[in-house]
Amino acid sequence: TPNIDRIANEGALFNKAYITNSICGPSRAVLLTGKYSHKNGFKDNETSNFNAGQDLFVKQLQANGYQTAWIGKYHLGTQPQGFDFWQVFPGQGSYYNPDMLMMDGSTKRIEGYAANITEDIAEEWLDHRDTGKPFCLIIGHKSTHRTWIPDTTDMGMFDDVTFPLPVNFYDDYQGRAAAKVQDMTIAKTMILGYDLKMLPPDNKESSITRMNAAQRARFDTYYQPIYNDFKTRNLSGNALTEWKYQRYMKDYLSTAASLDRNIGRTLDYLDQHQLTNNTIVMYLSDQGFYMGEHGWFDKRFMYEESFRTPMMIRYPGVIQPGTKLNDYVMNLDIAPTCLDAAGVAIPKAIQGKSFLPLLTGKNVKAREAMYYHYYENGEHSVSPHFGVQTKNYKLIRFYKRVNSWELYNLQKDPHDMHNLYGKKGYEKITQQLKSQLNVLIAQYEDEDAKRILNRN
Repeated sequence: TPNIDRIANEGALFNKAYITNSICGPSRAVLLTGKYSHKNGFKDNETSNFNAGQDLFVKQLQANGYQTAWIGKYHLGTQPQGFDFWQVFPGQGSYYNPDMLMMDGSTKRIEGYAANITEDIAEEWLDHRDTGKPFCLIIGHKSTHRTWIPDTTDMGMFDDVTFPLPVNFYDDYQGRAAAKVQDMTIAKTMILGYDLKMLPPDNKESSITRMNAAQRARFDTYYQPIYNDFKTRNLSGNALTEWKYQRYMKDYLSTAASLDRNIGRTLDYLDQHQLTNNTIVMYLSDQGFYMGEHGWFDKRFMYEESFRTPMMIRYPGVIQPGTKLNDYVMNLDIAPTCLDAAGVAIPKAIQGKSFLPLLTGKNVKAREAMYYHYYENGEHSVSPHFGVQTKNYKLIRFYKRVNSWELYNLQKDPHDMHNLYGKKGYEKITQQLKSQLNVLIAQYEDEDAKRILNRN
């Protein structure tokens, strides 16, 4: 990812960036509002509706003379507000020839690949903006969401690579009740047809029926020989699971290539239009994602791989190139940081804190503990849970699907493998973390979590 790397190399890389609720829609709601899910009202993708009428950081920017736009994946259900221009995918959107929701209420199908289309529209908006005003543009890429269908130009680019298995690929989930009941393993949950494109030639799977003749021809030319070879192998057990993992990695990273290439187009546009030196560029994901760790794909858990998110920022003249920040920051902090950088007052209702002082070397107190709450109780059978993470420990309270506590020593166990809750010698730290959890629940006014703790 040379273009994503460029942002970090020319600015700052966040080694400890985290999210408040590891799932895409709620994460975007947190980004826009600067408030936890229980405060902004969008807790999950299954039952929640986002109230776009509430205060958003882009509305504050608008009120202070900024032009605002959101282009690409929005996935918050309701019509966007706070944007002078928007053009977004319905729901998750499609990789090929996607539909786009237009501001006049119509739907338009656009020929091409989602990442390229998103960037094309972004550049068109930049071309026609009022150059006398500052702007805030959010480019929402679909890549690399499931089902990881690469652009035709990128199919096969990692076929010569054999990816090493993560050290905990064959995790047996001992001592972790919630991990035992999840349904997001590569072995059992990942679908050969839907996820890995192992389809007979006449298949009408919806993710490829949108393709035009040229796109489908390229798809078939690449995937059909793999399918034919797979059918002759008769794989089972670990051999099948590891074959699926290799296909997952090849598709995922080939899909990421188009994301990175179009981010490069954004950076080049800024260079070509003399905008680089006075434009902040920030890149982050909705959340982290399992690349085989614990034998999984997807996200949701408060475990490191999905709790943490990739994030970097470039701010020429303010942030020293090559900066690496090891303090805890969260997606909760994006809204106040953007307002801070624009010189706009941060509303008191915002629960995040600007991380700009951390990046400019000011002597400010960094976040010592992070609070997390995941709500969704359906897809992938992940138990709702909340918890606290400090520099050295993580305490999680699972409820609904399972009823249990988990404690991890982050220095000795960075992959969250050994649950220490109830183990001899950890009584004191457990009580300290429970007290800290109670403080955070009160600070962020999470009444649901408060009731659960009072109940048990």
